[in-house]
Amino acid sequence: MDTRDQFQRYPPLAADHAMAPDNIMTPATTEMSDMLQGHALGVAMPDVQELEKREKSPTPLQESLRRLRRDKRAMVSISVIGFLVLIALVGPSIYQHIGGPYISALNGVIGPDVYHTFYHQELNSLDQLPSSMYWLGTDSLGRDMFARLMQGLLISLSVALMVEVVDIVLGISIGVLAGFYGGWIDQSLARFTDVMFAFPGLLFVILLLGIFGPTADEKLSNIPIIGANGNARLILVSLALAITIWPLMARYVRGQTLQLKEQQFVEAAHTVGTSNTRIILRHIIPNLFSIVVVAATLNISNTIVAEAGISLLGLGVQPPGSSLGLMISNASDLIDTHPWEVIVPSVTLAIIVLAFSFFGDGLRDAFDPRSKD
Repeated sequence: MDTRDQFQRYPPLAADHAMAPDNIMTPATTEMSDMLQGHALGVAMPDVQELEKREKSPTPLQESLRRLRRDKRAMVSISVIGFLVLIALVGPSIYQHIGGPYISALNGVIGPDVYHTFYHQELNSLDQLPSSMYWLGTDSLGRDMFARLMQGLLISLSVALMVEVVDIVLGISIGVLAGFYGGWIDQSLARFTDVMFAFPGLLFVILLLGIFGPTADEKLSNIPIIGANGNARLILVSLALAITIWPLMARYVRGQTLQLKEQQFVEAAHTVGTSNTRIILRHIIPNLFSIVVVAATLNISNTIVAEAGISLLGLGVQPPGSSLGLMISNASDLIDTHPWEVIVPSVTLAIIVLAFSFFGDGLRDAFDPRSKD
């Protein structure tokens, strides 16, 4: 029988009904076979999700945050800072709703919204120890120490926030321009920084408040947010502290900018015709995040101490206002008879300063691991 007869007797199958030979394996079958062989040999095959995780490497920011979370001292510090901030912001409004009516010998029937304020004086309850009515006792004028402590925390944090805002804005703006362009901007920054470092910053603040402090009390006390509670000098205190601090931030930023503008990605941006303004905004400033955050966090503790020292000298917050430094100053004469009134604000000041210092150290170690060496 020839080939023609075989094709006539057994015609070929149509393409639609063609069957693949058994020895040909599709890609899916091959992958399944490899997995079965691996399981049969006792070899653990990697999961698809695990492979994706291996291929996706963490960013430098994620690595820094991971190192920060491993730092127990920094985590405890940020918890303490969050607790103190929460007390300063929402504590007074809650505290003024705790307690019942009180019959005052001088003011009649008053509620907690009156005797739990930081400025109310109850002259028949002087220098009391902690009680259910006054949680931390009263001072030499019968004022609630816990209410004054919360107000003092709010003042310290507010001044630190205002100072750091000015510090970051001026430091980044002038430091980036000085480092990127150089020239007369760089020379002016260098000379001004030398002058500020040669002149004691605290002495400059004291001089400025001694000259313009009474004028600030008269002019700024009409501002609704500040009011007549002795806080009119806070704006002047914040500006004076910011003037003495921002040159150091600008010097940090300038040094980092000098390094960044020599990097390859900045040179590549110049090559493709990117403008200097776009390079500064898109490539220089975002890479200053770590050094600015670390420097600002460490500066907060110095600002809080400086504000407390100024109020301790009587140049900051004025009565009936409250500040940690003012509380220490008012109770300094009673340290032999009523040491509690000095210990409470002093310990609070030490806790908040140490918390910001430890958190700043943790940030520095997380963003620059080489600083540990």
